[in-house]
Amino acid sequence: MRKYTTKQGDTFDLIALRMYPNLGGEKLTDFLIDANPKYVHTVIFSGGIELNIPDIDIPVISSLPAWKR
Repeated sequence: MRKYTTKQGDTFDLIALRMYPNLGGEKLTDFLIDANPKYVHTVIFSGGIELNIPDIDIPVISSLPAWKR
């Protein structure tokens, strides 16, 4: 699990977009909230708050047949 220190004005969805750009970004906001239950009611963060950033393994699903991957 990684750590992230917030900047003034950060939101969970903005942090998710920054931390998981190739995994769907803001669609993974729930993972961040679950990893940081103390801040579940925080909408906009002040600067300097340390958050847990969970490692997420999402399988890559390809519609291509095996011989074309």
